[in-house]
Amino acid sequence: MPRAMRVTTRNASFQQWQALLTNRAKRSRAGEFLVQGVRPLTLAVEHGWDIRALIYPDRRSLSAWARSMLSSVDAQPVAMDPSLLDELAGKEEAELIGVVGLPSTALADLPPDPHLLVVVFDRPSTPGNIGTVVRSADAFGASAVVVAGHAADPFDPKAVRASTGSLFALPVIRVDSSADVLDQVESWRSGGLPVELVATDEHGSVDVADYDLAGPRVLLIGNETSGLSAGWREAADVTVRIPITGAASSLNVATAATVVLYEAVRQRHQGMRPASS
Repeated sequence: MPRAMRVTTRNASFQQWQALLTNRAKRSRAGEFLVQGVRPLTLAVEHGWDIRALIYPDRRSLSAWARSMLSSVDAQPVAMDPSLLDELAGKEEAELIGVVGLPSTALADLPPDPHLLVVVFDRPSTPGNIGTVVRSADAFGASAVVVAGHAADPFDPKAVRASTGSLFALPVIRVDSSADVLDQVESWRSGGLPVELVATDEHGSVDVADYDLAGPRVLLIGNETSGLSAGWREAADVTVRIPITGAASSLNVATAATVVLYEAVRQRHQGMRPASS
C-alpha cells in the first residue's frame, strides 16, 4: 500500500474534493467524482472502475471491510482529519470515501446484442430519478442507461446514492442530443440488428403488455414534467402506455420506467412475443 497522504486542513486537495460534491463542471474537468458507502464502493472495485484515492478518518478505528479496501485496492490512501471527512460525507456517516474516475463508455461500445435493452432518459431534471432508473435498469438486465440532452448529472452524489451501487454495474452514458442515439440505432440496423425505438407516454397507442419487447429495444423515457421531446416522439416506432386506475393521473417517471423494464424482462424470460401493433 502506498504511503498515506495526510490532510489536516482545508487545503487545495480538500477543496477540490469538496467541489466534486456540488460542481458538475469541476467533476467533468477533473474527470472524477466522490463515492461513499460499502455497497457502491465494493461494486465500483468489483466492476473495475478507476479508484484514484480512498479517503479515511485519521486515527479512527476502521472496520474489516475498510481495512481490506485500503490494503487491496490500488489507490492513493488519504488519512483525513475526522471532522473534515465528516464534512465531505455530509449527512451520511462514512469511514471511506472513494475518488473515482468518470467512465468513458460510448454508445458505440455496446455490442449489437439481439437481447439489447437500452433505456434512454430524455432531459431528466432530478438526479435522484436518474439513480432510481439506473437501479431498475440494473435489476431488470438492461444493457445501458443513456441520459440525453440538457439533463441532471448521473454522477451527482444524489444520483449515485439513489442507484445504490447499480451505477457501477452497467454503462451509464451521457449524450448531447437524440441525434447521437438515432445515429447509433441506424448503425445497428444497418448491421442487421432490428432495433426498435419504444416511447412511453400515458397517451400511447398500445398497452405495454401487448407490445413485443422481447427483441432488441431502446426504451424512451421522458422528462419528469414535459415528457418526451417532439424529436423523440417522431423518431419512435411505437408509443406504449401503462394502463392505470384509481385517482392517480400518472406515474412518477422512475416508476413508469421500472414497470416497462419489468414487462420487458417478463416477456424475455417467458418467451412471450405479443403481436406488435
